Amino acid sequence: MPRVLGDRIMLREYRREDLPFIRAWVNDPDITNTLSDVFAYPHSEERTQSFLDSMLKGGGDLKSFVIADRRTEAYIGQIDLIRIDWKSRWSSIAIVIGDKKQHGKGYGSEALKLLQRFAFEELNLNRLQLEVYDYNVAGYRCYLKSGFCEEGRLRQRHYHQGRYCDLIEMGILRSEYEEQAGR
Repeated sequence: MPRVLGDRIMLREYRREDLPFIRAWVNDPDITNTLSDVFAYPHSEERTQSFLDSMLKGGGDLKSFVIADRRTEAYIGQIDLIRIDWKSRWSSIAIVIGDKKQHGKGYGSEALKLLQRFAFEELNLNRLQLEVYDYNVAGYRCYLKSGFCEEGRLRQRHYHQGRYCDLIEMGILRSEYEEQAGR
């Protein structure tokens, strides 16, 4: 898979040496409480290793990149295209900035813009979509900053820490991406 270069970061391939960086966040509730229920239970080192092995082999429905520092190529997080629908030209996105020291620095929005460029210009997709929980205010703002718009809410769809929360559906179309990019 090609690398996608940005101003401060790159989207690159997975490497064996990414394992300790993934292990550092995969069981950290400060990181995982805004992610899917895949992270509702502890992940063993073997499970994380199996995930990394699958990323190193490639293939499958998940097309993934490591978000890395452009200069040092150091791991910052991950971003995925999930379930690409080649007929209707759309995909879902998942993203995590796994290094807490890198939160709030704009790496998420830069990674999303790079993935949009790759998806719309290289893969010729027409639509990208994602889901975010209503309590993930930072994520929601990041998605808006990256050009996504709220398309709907599934009210009280998710139970989290003693209360029901909304699941917000967001999306961006290729035409919106092109308009924002001045194309």
